[in-house]
Amino acid sequence: MRVAIEPWTDADLTILQRSNTPEMMRYLGGPESDEKLLDRHRRYVEGNGMFRVVLLPDRAVVGSTGFWEKIWLGDDVYETGWAVLPEYQGRGIAAVAVRAVAARAAADGTRRYLHAYPSLDNGPSNAVCRKAGFEFLGEYDFEYPPGHTLRCNDWRLDLNAFR
Repeated sequence: MRVAIEPWTDADLTILQRSNTPEMMRYLGGPESDEKLLDRHRRYVEGNGMFRVVLLPDRAVVGSTGFWEKIWLGDDVYETGWAVLPEYQGRGIAAVAVRAVAARAAADGTRRYLHAYPSLDNGPSNAVCRKAGFEFLGEYDFEYPPGHTLRCNDWRLDLNAFR
């Protein structure tokens, strides 16, 4: 499986729109409004930690992944997330993309750990964490989206392995 990650651009709004379905957002509180989606896209364009996932060699854009700064239990860490379009799921693409984004986060050099927080009920995303080499740390409650409690697993990847 050959996968590349490429920096997010203004042209990548369609990735968010195609991922904003009840099926794809069921573990994250459901689809976002158009306004919230456009705001998130703007933040992705202006930041430097979001990427489109490209399947090689045909260069099909199949999803997104990224990392961002977070304070977790008093420590400065990175958080990661991903979305692979339904027609490309189940091929191992997400795990390869997450390893690629971990290498980018490690190159940034300001945090030691990359965390992922999939819902307890999200079997596929928890499997991505295992396959990508994350260490399981336990279960926690998160408020996401605001006003909604989500029970999640905390998975951690040591970025020193990528340096």
